[in-house]
Amino acid sequence: MSTDNGLIIGIDLGTTNSCVSVMENGRPVVLENPEGKRTTPSIVSYKNNEIIVGDAAKRQMVTNPNTIVSIKRLMGTSNKVTVKNPDGSTKELTPEEVSAQILSYLKDYAEKKIGKTISRAVITVPAYFNDAERNATKTAGKIAGLNVERIINEPTAAALAYGIDKSNREMKVLVYDLGGGTFDVSLLDIAEGTFEVLATAGDNRLGGDDWDNKIIEFILAHIAQEHNGLNLSNDKMAMQRLKEAAERAKIELSAQLEAIISLPFLTVTEKGPVNVELKLTRAKFEEITKQLLERTRNPISDVLREAKIKPEEINEILLVGGSTRMPAVQKLVESMVPGHSPNRSINPDEVVAIGAAIQGGVLRGDVKDVLLLDVTPLTLSIETLGGVATPLIKRNTTIPVSKSQIFSTAQDNQESVDVVVCQGERPMARDNKSLGRFNLGGIQPAPKGKPQIEITFSLDANGILNVKAKDLTTQKENSITISDNGNLSEEEIQKMIRDAEANKERDNVIRERIELRNEGESIVSTIKEILQSPEAKDFPKEEKEKLDKITGGIDAAIKANDYTKLKAEIENFKKWREEMAKKYNPNGDQGQPAQ
Repeated sequence: MSTDNGLIIGIDLGTTNSCVSVMENGRPVVLENPEGKRTTPSIVSYKNNEIIVGDAAKRQMVTNPNTIVSIKRLMGTSNKVTVKNPDGSTKELTPEEVSAQILSYLKDYAEKKIGKTISRAVITVPAYFNDAERNATKTAGKIAGLNVERIINEPTAAALAYGIDKSNREMKVLVYDLGGGTFDVSLLDIAEGTFEVLATAGDNRLGGDDWDNKIIEFILAHIAQEHNGLNLSNDKMAMQRLKEAAERAKIELSAQLEAIISLPFLTVTEKGPVNVELKLTRAKFEEITKQLLERTRNPISDVLREAKIKPEEINEILLVGGSTRMPAVQKLVESMVPGHSPNRSINPDEVVAIGAAIQGGVLRGDVKDVLLLDVTPLTLSIETLGGVATPLIKRNTTIPVSKSQIFSTAQDNQESVDVVVCQGERPMARDNKSLGRFNLGGIQPAPKGKPQIEITFSLDANGILNVKAKDLTTQKENSITISDNGNLSEEEIQKMIRDAEANKERDNVIRERIELRNEGESIVSTIKEILQSPEAKDFPKEEKEKLDKITGGIDAAIKANDYTKLKAEIENFKKWREEMAKKYNPNGDQGQPAQ
């Protein structure tokens, strides 16, 4: 495989799903994963020293407790996840390590699609990600073998994707981004190829998954009412099926007025099987999720107020994230910014990755006349006398930026000062997030207030902060780069990179085998559903025998770790399914018994 050191891929590293795009012939192209899908679940499973990512991991969420979801929520923290090894011991993993597996998977299939080795990327993050979370994202990229050229905000990337072909007239653009796990609103000014973020706000604990959970609660309440208080919340198998059914219902209700939730044999009690057949109307869905929707209202008002822009001054509304397909979301946005219908000309699931690829094109020089001016989402301050947070770089300041301010000592003959850096909007330092501290010594003894200490905050285009303190009398200085890598040392990061590279070929083989195994297990489950379906009574005896034979062959191949035989049995099932499709549905209509 050849190497293209200039190629830069764009990655939307999402809480629920991730996506990768690249510039080809001057246009962004979204790359399909090995399963032919344009987005990949941000899910990682650990099984018998094997690592599984994406759809294959999602399919074994119930059977494998070592399956990790929504790792993005832990980025920038010191929290770790624990997985069990085959021998019963446990292993702790940092969020960066888990995220690196997702990035590595995206990188690997992008390389296969393009036919070239990839080492550079632009990765997006929620607008509300703080400095530690952004650094953690860069670290995850580094572990995955990627040089992260730029970290950009997701709403900014979306605007870049929509704006690449826009005219040069000045526009005020509102970006409403409701993803699987986070929510952001940004207001941008776009003029003559320059994209400037005027304000941003959001809720990093709100996303489409919360809408799914409301449907699950609705179904659980129905089951409890119909089955004498039956509680299935601790039944992992049932909850997985409920989660899948809730997601399907949510998607269906975006296009139609009602959805039928059908879950035969959801579980079995002393009184027999529990079957769920329930109708959910769009009106009821919107009623049970009304409070979630209302939580997106205030951030819209906040960015308008912050940027001093009236709703009627907005030129365009962009919707980002699959959850924005819900009609109630679109109605709320239109009600708050009347006179404009949201622009949905780009797939909302892919628009962020497309924008990241375009930014990669800008950095490489393939895309001309575009300048991206991002902002810092929270105020950056130092702690001064009395524990006050004194701002140096205020929230929504365009980056990159450097700001300096002169401070002095608080006591007579003070020979050193502690510089404590924090991030947030609270007036007291203790109420904000502490980012780091360092000491500047060697100050000449003098009455308090006389020494001149210059503090400089430099925030780069990735939102990474460098803080420098300098005694203007002695010229002594000290500095710190705020880089919270989840308590990972550079040596630990390098070890992870080496381990990932050393095991790359082995991991690829294992990944392919796991995908085969999971496909086989999925087929066995599908066959059981077929044989239990009402249509099965019409199947000829020889067809049932074929299915029994395929099931037995798959089970035997999995137990024997015979992947050649497993692949053959999977092909046998696919051939059988095609034969049934032709037999029962020669005209290609939907609903053949084999599906």
